[in-house]
Amino acid sequence: MDKTSTQEKSAPIVVGLDIGTTKICAIVGRRSKNGKIEVLGIGKAESAGVTRGMVSNIDKTVQGIAQAVDIAGTQSNVEIKVVNVGIAGQHIKSLQHRGLITRRDLQSEISRKDIDKLVEDMYNLVMPPGEEIIHVLPQEFTVDNEPGIKDPIGMAGVRLEANFHIISGQVTAIKNIVKCVNKASLQSDELILEPLASSESVLSEEEKEAGVVLVDIGGGTTDVAIFHEGIIRHTAVIPFGGNSITEDIREGCSVMRNIAEQLKVRFGSALADENKENEIVCVPGLRGREPKEISVKNLAYVIQARMEEIIEHVYYEIKSSGYEKKLIAGIVITGGGAQLKHLSQLVEYVTGLDCRVGYPNEHLAKNELLPKNVYEELQSPTFATGIGLLIKGIQKMEYNDYVPALEEVKVTKTKYTEDKKFGLLGKLLESGKRFIKDDIADEDFLK
Repeated sequence: MDKTSTQEKSAPIVVGLDIGTTKICAIVGRRSKNGKIEVLGIGKAESAGVTRGMVSNIDKTVQGIAQAVDIAGTQSNVEIKVVNVGIAGQHIKSLQHRGLITRRDLQSEISRKDIDKLVEDMYNLVMPPGEEIIHVLPQEFTVDNEPGIKDPIGMAGVRLEANFHIISGQVTAIKNIVKCVNKASLQSDELILEPLASSESVLSEEEKEAGVVLVDIGGGTTDVAIFHEGIIRHTAVIPFGGNSITEDIREGCSVMRNIAEQLKVRFGSALADENKENEIVCVPGLRGREPKEISVKNLAYVIQARMEEIIEHVYYEIKSSGYEKKLIAGIVITGGGAQLKHLSQLVEYVTGLDCRVGYPNEHLAKNELLPKNVYEELQSPTFATGIGLLIKGIQKMEYNDYVPALEEVKVTKTKYTEDKKFGLLGKLLESGKRFIKDDIADEDFLK
């Protein structure tokens, strides 16, 4: 994969590909020596073929992917062939299910293989027509009617049960994403739900343990993931995002779409009361027409109305999950929409929960080869999903390397024991044969 040098086994190079509604972003990276994520290159392209997280134009999406991957590959000097792709959209659904296996071998302890078998069984669930399972996430395990076990590996037990959080999506939407990746001469290693990826880059283990809601406000969708006791409890995708706000500004202020986007980014605020009455923005008129004056406070009223609607949807998901009273860490907002001024105050006002903006910088190791402005840009909430996809890809590769290594050790150990055992038995048999031969030889001699 690497053109320059062969990488050590401990640091494989991984690529995260975030196919968003506003941008397509490819991030190349690996695990650094101190355990953090070292980004080697980043490529961005405009996303013209994606609407509300779903592919609406194959050719335009393929062009965007190819462009982003090409830039990232050139910057990192890596030939990109395999990517970890994010998936979102209104079609995403989640459900809870329980599974169990009965183990026949009572002598051996519960191993990773048993858990993998339990997870594989969940993938065989009968889904409604046109739906496919994307993720099967184990929650708590029960071993021989003993509930609430988080990690049963190494325990003795016959009956192994588990609660699962199952995430599914439309088969057509999934196939369209895979088709776009393949048409860009790439291979998708894994499809990862975007809020799960974002949670890896902006949430701490303490927050997940205490109870937290991750709200990723993208261009086309707002993704929600609820964690409690370190386990994912609820996921949802709301079909509104930053683009909905831009459309409202376009209609409410009667301006062009690109002007509406600039107004939102430069002067937008989620709380109208925080802006002064006399603040005015002058927008140039079309084709020599008179410039247009827009009140910053009126602009904030338009933004606040849409943001309140999005937060109400998020609050409904929190209440329907049943974890409303268990969220000690409150809400963490991330994604491009999280950069809106006074948004955390509005979220606290609507939900009554603590709120902070999540930045993906605590997992990043500084790479001296990256330009300084690129490294600073990476710390923006906009790249939370891309960096999360990278982390998820690295974790999967490390897990896959770790499991065969474990099995290899076990096989070697067993083989060694058997050799030792048969070696001893062989020696006894050999000495027995010699003794019989000597005995026969003595008898012949006496005769």
